[in-house]
Amino acid sequence: MSFSFFKPSRPKTPLEVVKATKDSLMALDTKTVVEVKALEKALEEVEKNFATMRCMLSGDGEVEPIPEQVSQLATEVCKEDVLALLIHKLQILGWEARKDLVHCWSILLKQKVGSTHCCVQYIENHFELLDFLVVCYDNKEVAMNCGNMLRECIKFPTLAKYIIESASFQLFFKFVELPNFDVASDAFSTFKDLLTRHETVVSEYLTGHYDEFFDVYETLLTSPNYVTRRQSLKLLSEFLLESPNSHIMKRYISEVRYLKVMMTLLKGDVSVFRILKFLVVLAMDSSKNIQISAFHIFKVFVANPNKPREVKVILAKNHEKLLALLHNLSAGKGTDDEQFDEEKELIIKEIERVSGLSNLDS
Repeated sequence: MSFSFFKPSRPKTPLEVVKATKDSLMALDTKTVVEVKALEKALEEVEKNFATMRCMLSGDGEVEPIPEQVSQLATEVCKEDVLALLIHKLQILGWEARKDLVHCWSILLKQKVGSTHCCVQYIENHFELLDFLVVCYDNKEVAMNCGNMLRECIKFPTLAKYIIESASFQLFFKFVELPNFDVASDAFSTFKDLLTRHETVVSEYLTGHYDEFFDVYETLLTSPNYVTRRQSLKLLSEFLLESPNSHIMKRYISEVRYLKVMMTLLKGDVSVFRILKFLVVLAMDSSKNIQISAFHIFKVFVANPNKPREVKVILAKNHEKLLALLHNLSAGKGTDDEQFDEEKELIIKEIERVSGLSNLDS
């Protein structure tokens, strides 16, 4: 008697896995989506195919993935335009399928065929897919999945460069302040990666879009939302003080309007600085974290050996209040007390020096 029907089925080849995945995604058409039973069946098929793809790409815990199969699968995914389908059908998929999709996405982007990241090259030829992923932050159901996929893309300079130079980049200034805390935090993580991961890309962008970028970034620094102010201030210090951005930093610290913002955040009481022309009126901010972060940018304004006269005038006119504030400012949690005190002392001495200059009198 034959018991052949108990034998396990033959494992699918990469080509078969990609074809099955493509067919199941294509089945999620408009007609299927509106028919509950048909949709459930189609989604089950997609989930099954994603699980098979995930196993082929990363193994099953007992058997390691076969490099040749992984390369072939990556090639076929691009050849059959499945990479685009993964993005466009994302919003229809169930939770488990989306989780497997994000896992597979991460591996596929890293996969080299020969000397080329074939999936990255595919996206370079279909940049609109990146725009689609960014816009998905407006859908809280898939925002976190899209955020993970975007951050995988941003690891590659060409993809990061496209996003930061596209119209979609401006949407992040909205997304980081969305009412849903988890989505806003995820959007800020992606925003931060865009501004810190590739120094040369960021430096080129800031050089060409200085006014446009900092005009909008100021809205984050003066946001009524505490988390937004704190995160954006910390991020500003990170990308502004990077060595390739030294020319950007020099320009930034030469502008009085940005000194006003830092002084306001440093003090936390806008009434003191109403005498300053064009002052941006902020809500009272007594946060120690924001004060410390503001200090680290404020000190660059003060220590700048080529301070414009306008900056010197502001420091001189407000030196008493600034000195009182600085004397009472202590290092924050996790800050090197000794280094902080040394920097604070240098800034105090410089403010005292500037306030004694006779040629500032108007």
